[in-house]
Amino acid sequence: MKKLIFHLLISLTPISLFSQAYMTAGGLRLGTDWGLTVQQRLAKSLTAEGIVQSSLQREEVLLTGLVEKHYALVFRGLNLYAGAGLHKGWLNNSPAVEPPAHIAGDPFGLTFTGGAELTLGRLNFSYDFKPAINLSGGEKTFYTQTGVSVRYVLLKNKVFKKHLKEKKKARRQKEGKGIHLGNGWKFWKKSKEV
Repeated sequence: MKKLIFHLLISLTPISLFSQAYMTAGGLRLGTDWGLTVQQRLAKSLTAEGIVQSSLQREEVLLTGLVEKHYALVFRGLNLYAGAGLHKGWLNNSPAVEPPAHIAGDPFGLTFTGGAELTLGRLNFSYDFKPAINLSGGEKTFYTQTGVSVRYVLLKNKVFKKHLKEKKKARRQKEGKGIHLGNGWKFWKKSKEV
């Protein structure tokens, strides 16, 4: 039933709207793991997200890169999103911490994500579910994470569009309008010599 409601909401959502009210946002991610998160809009409803996190359950630091597709709900600041990417981890190799025998090394693998986000003014809040599959290394082959992210909007969509518009206008003024053929192209008019 939940899947049916989710698919119904997605199909009724006007996809032609811009899905995000921001271009760049960065902040904290808290949940199963804690860390820093940065999102950068790549296209109309596509973002790249980078997460650096440390685990509360495992002795490792994890770097994750994701590409996410956003779907607007009701208004531009409320989105559902889903995505995938890669993760690479580094185990704590201090002499005081002996890794368990079943850990083959630093984890590397695939990460998937799905969640919802809300942007209000300069703050972006999101909740996500992030399952991961270790292709090599790590304590487990499969594990899941959930998290709440609070990001500050560093660059708003409106500000970015205004900057592009001004840049385009300045380029047009510099190049001039139309095609310049030089002097004397009006052959039917005689030039006046002094």
